[in-house]
Amino acid sequence: MDIYKLIDKVIEREGGYSNHPADRGGETNWGITHRVARANGFRGDMRLLSREKAVRIYRSIYWDAPEFDKVAERAPALARELFDTAVNMGAATASGFLQRALNALNRNGRDFSDITVDRQIGPRTLAALNAFMDTRGANAESVLLKAVEALQGAKYLRLAESRPANEAFLYGWLANRIGH
Repeated sequence: MDIYKLIDKVIEREGGYSNHPADRGGETNWGITHRVARANGFRGDMRLLSREKAVRIYRSIYWDAPEFDKVAERAPALARELFDTAVNMGAATASGFLQRALNALNRNGRDFSDITVDRQIGPRTLAALNAFMDTRGANAESVLLKAVEALQGAKYLRLAESRPANEAFLYGWLANRIGH
């Protein structure tokens, strides 16, 4: 799996500089928010955030740090979705979706024990993923991916219902974030 191709696709969807009045993230460039850029050492005008710096941020905090590269070794389509979800909702949220889905799909602990939903990918989450994939066979990744996407879609709907200004983004979130 080429993380840089995934990053290119995200940057293509996100576009360049934006400062939408309804977006709580404020200024963004290449999809990187002002807060994330500052937390990763960028101090300039957001319009000047380089694409190269954005790529380094995406790789570091949305792929390497949450260990989605380890998920990709066993389930590349799932890892792609976790990465994209992390970009839009945070790595902890994406990781939590995976953990919740694994727990719900373990047939009441018959296939593997429940894991703690600590919103971090670690040895227990990876072991549960491996057990799920081994037990469920050829369609396992597809089914797990659908479960993660369902959780993602439900969160988008809750965000729009809880804050009317988010309705400006709901269509795009559903059209461009789920299944990419």
